[in-house]
Amino acid sequence: MKQKLKALIEILIIILIFIIISYIVQTNIQFFEKLIGNNIYGILFYLIAIIIAMVVAPISSIPLIPIMSNVWGWQLTGIISIIGWTIGAVLVFILCRRFGVDIIKKLIPLNDMYAIENKIPKENLFWVVLFLRMVIPADILSYALGLFSKIKFWPYTIATFFGIIPAAFLLAYIGLVKPIIQAIIFIIVAIIFIIGWMINEKRNKH
Repeated sequence: MKQKLKALIEILIIILIFIIISYIVQTNIQFFEKLIGNNIYGILFYLIAIIIAMVVAPISSIPLIPIMSNVWGWQLTGIISIIGWTIGAVLVFILCRRFGVDIIKKLIPLNDMYAIENKIPKENLFWVVLFLRMVIPADILSYALGLFSKIKFWPYTIATFFGIIPAAFLLAYIGLVKPIIQAIIFIIVAIIFIIGWMINEKRNKH
């Protein structure tokens, strides 16, 4: 229960930062356009930031999305996010398979990863990974799949790539809308999530 509460608080903090940054960017767009610009260096910075955030799991690159969406547009931001998240997830998978828990415990909180371990089915892993990528934060999931699942490299990579596409474009688009609308969207999603969680908890008790 404490682990779930901690995860919920972390998500809420990320959402709050996302909305605050969106407001700052949208009210100072000219400053950010001059700061980042439509050049390769800004794209490389964002790409590297995403990859680092994927490998060092407590860090999230999601709050950067509103900055990039407002400067580059949601389509390009979504594409770069997909590339960065996929590369980061693949690096995590390779690290897990090559070095195991000994090195992983230096990068992420193991309790978070073990919480996911028992939820990973043993069969139909490609479709499982594809689905999980849409509903679970990609960083911790990458570690759990790399350490505890038997999925092969290419099925994992392909499922990861296609699984993160909806979230990448959705978050990039949301980064463009007004902060008040963002707050309403996230509240609705949170209510749906909480209702689903409560229903799942009741089922588990019976």
